[in-house]
Amino acid sequence: MTEVFAEIENIRATLPEREFLTDERELKELSRKLGSSRVLRNLPAGEAFLDDLDVFVPGKRLEETKAHINNQRDNTIFSLFNASYFPKLNLDCLTYETLPTDPYLAERYASNTMPVNITGKTTGFDSRVVVALFPENHIDGIQQSDDLIFYFIDKFLERHNRTTRLLIDEVMEPGSFPLIQGASDQKVEQASSWWVRLHEYHHRQGDMPIPDYLSAKKVKPLAGLEELRVDVSGMLVCLNDMKLPRNEAQAAYEFILAERLLRYAVEGIPRPNYDAVASQLLFNYLEGNGGIGLVNGRIRLDPKLPDVLREFLSEIESIESGIHTDSVDIVKQRLLDFTNKYTDYDAESRDYRHIPYFAEVKSRLGV
Repeated sequence: MTEVFAEIENIRATLPEREFLTDERELKELSRKLGSSRVLRNLPAGEAFLDDLDVFVPGKRLEETKAHINNQRDNTIFSLFNASYFPKLNLDCLTYETLPTDPYLAERYASNTMPVNITGKTTGFDSRVVVALFPENHIDGIQQSDDLIFYFIDKFLERHNRTTRLLIDEVMEPGSFPLIQGASDQKVEQASSWWVRLHEYHHRQGDMPIPDYLSAKKVKPLAGLEELRVDVSGMLVCLNDMKLPRNEAQAAYEFILAERLLRYAVEGIPRPNYDAVASQLLFNYLEGNGGIGLVNGRIRLDPKLPDVLREFLSEIESIESGIHTDSVDIVKQRLLDFTNKYTDYDAESRDYRHIPYFAEVKSRLGV
């Protein structure tokens, strides 16, 4: 694949600014360049993308490209991408290896999630923020129910080792995460894989699932609340589904909690993104309801934390159940009110402020 990646990089370097993604003439020129490459014409993923590009118009699905990916004809993804939150993605390619999973987990909490490690990539996938690839990230902007969703577990591992381990050591009461603290890379990979499977499964559950209610939840605070809803749901599955292997389930619970409570809380500083807002919400709710406490500057997990997490999820579910009798706007406002109750919303700037505790931690640790 070295020759393939080099060829793509050469073509990518000739492309104009991102506006070309909607320029029919420029897309035809890209098709000509790809078609004149023996290397890319002989690549099955390249052939599939070229077939789509030759007939592409805005709003048309990349049928051959998506079929190549969804049918897993090989472990190669090659396409033209257009995602505002992944600005480095453009004309890019990667190869991957799939990771093992627990059979019961995959069947009981089924979704189109693909936890993988990247084995080779072009420039766009080097970007630290590109930890996943969604069907709508392709130039067609379309996701269908059978489209695979990729999570790059090697990147989850890297950021856990870089940031979350340090935070666990520095701000948690000793012994808070006995299975994750100091765990092997293989253990963290497994916990990450469990997380993303449960995450995608729960997005599609409840009274206001995604993508059905995506438009109602796309504003920053509600996007954060949705992320929190699905991750708390995943944590409770790990704690309560006794058919799951206990050690692996407990490790996944610890991993999700550590990432959601700690890492996202500092990575969004100084201007909180939706994940940082979610972490702020979780921290304040748990502290206010006895799930966690601060002792000498360290976070202590209370034995009743699982019950508080259950109460938290129940409150969100109660609000969302109102969608069966009330309008989307009314339920959306109730969700916003719930979020703002446990976060620091600045009405003047119309944005959220960080918890001073995590701002101090970020500054002190340099993470």
